[in-house]
Amino acid sequence: MTTRILPAVGDPDATRSITTLLSQLPAAEPGPPVTDSTTLLDTLARLAAESLDELPEVVLVHERIGPVPALELIREVALRFPAVGVVLITADASPGLFSAAMDSGARGLIGLPLSYEELAARVQAAAQWSAGVRRHLGRGGDVFTGPGGQVVTVTGAKGGVGATLTAVQLALAAAASGRRTALVDMDLQAGDVASYLDVQFRRSMADLAGIQDISPRVLQDAVYDHRTGLALLLAPAEGERGEEVTDRAARQIVSAMRNRYELVVIDCGTHLDGANAAAVEMADTAVLVTTPDVVAVRAAKRMVRMWERLQVRKAEETTVIVNRHTKNTEIQPALIEKITKTRVARIAVPAAFKELQGVVDAGRVQDLDNRSTVKQALWGLAGELGLTKGPEEDGAGAGPAAGSRGRAKALALRGGGGDRGSIGVWRRRGGSGSGSGSGSRSGAGSPAGEG
Repeated sequence: MTTRILPAVGDPDATRSITTLLSQLPAAEPGPPVTDSTTLLDTLARLAAESLDELPEVVLVHERIGPVPALELIREVALRFPAVGVVLITADASPGLFSAAMDSGARGLIGLPLSYEELAARVQAAAQWSAGVRRHLGRGGDVFTGPGGQVVTVTGAKGGVGATLTAVQLALAAAASGRRTALVDMDLQAGDVASYLDVQFRRSMADLAGIQDISPRVLQDAVYDHRTGLALLLAPAEGERGEEVTDRAARQIVSAMRNRYELVVIDCGTHLDGANAAAVEMADTAVLVTTPDVVAVRAAKRMVRMWERLQVRKAEETTVIVNRHTKNTEIQPALIEKITKTRVARIAVPAAFKELQGVVDAGRVQDLDNRSTVKQALWGLAGELGLTKGPEEDGAGAGPAAGSRGRAKALALRGGGGDRGSIGVWRRRGGSGSGSGSGSRSGAGSPAGEG
């Protein structure tokens, strides 16, 4: 049996050493090395979505992989891809680290400097374990595609661009199309999702921050079931409690939400901290909201560059939504795409705050009229981003661009949906970065609340 091995190594010298030894293993098929945790998770997600047969049997994780710490990365891989055997490569082969690696879900540990015999033994053991798990669970189900669903983060380029309302409407569109959807408010110091949806609830994300193992029962106690069908995980009412949600806590919370819901939409605010950076990195789709003015576009470019420097997300893997768009503005979406080097969504949200003012002031944006051009645009964007599901004939035969335009109005009027495209193949395609995140805070009765 051929053993497919995917090394995740950030150090160039270690990469050469591992690649050389792997090429000497009998019946081994090493994949192209990935250099960071973001690329690894995205690669595995692509392969799992394609087929179980495309997933590697063994993943080698080097101790100096980044930006996610190695043990946290192993935990994430073991949780999302339970039939993949993960082996940690480290210079510290102490019993304490071995125990921590096993607790995180690793199937073995290889000490540095590498030896051929130890590498061969650990890879073989992990591959046999992986094959046994796959035989036991069967090859036909979705169990190997990783538990849970899609994570989408919505970030505001700056305050007042309408990211919170965008996140809410995207989530409402997905829920209306029949997807089990959660909306998470990760604008930890200034979250407004509860105000927009007329919710008062004493539990928040901060209540989950100190819990090591978030069970379904614990998660359910912290989630508010809204009458629209959304499951809400809110920001703490006391902004200072936002500091309790660390990047590690955020990863655990997002993973727990992903395991329970088909779609998780995260409003990350405009301030980048460890928690929402982790969410942006983990996300399948990262949305950045801006308006067509010089200050907001500069802020969008600044945010994208910061994500790249911190290895959170690459510019080309970020989707920009242009809000408050008019045909007469000098800055059009094509120019924003050129400046930020991102992908700009085909559907722009029109400048029509008068349609929103009543529901924003009342704190009931879920009651926005179906005839609203803002709602039609945002629900159309949900289809374009693949957040909704609906009849296969929607947009059929017209190409992706025409399909999205054709569904824009229908999504708002009848809660229809879009289709998710197929992704990834094991040997042909490498991974890409994960996640975005920060939804902007929007005040009632001002342009900050506009879609």
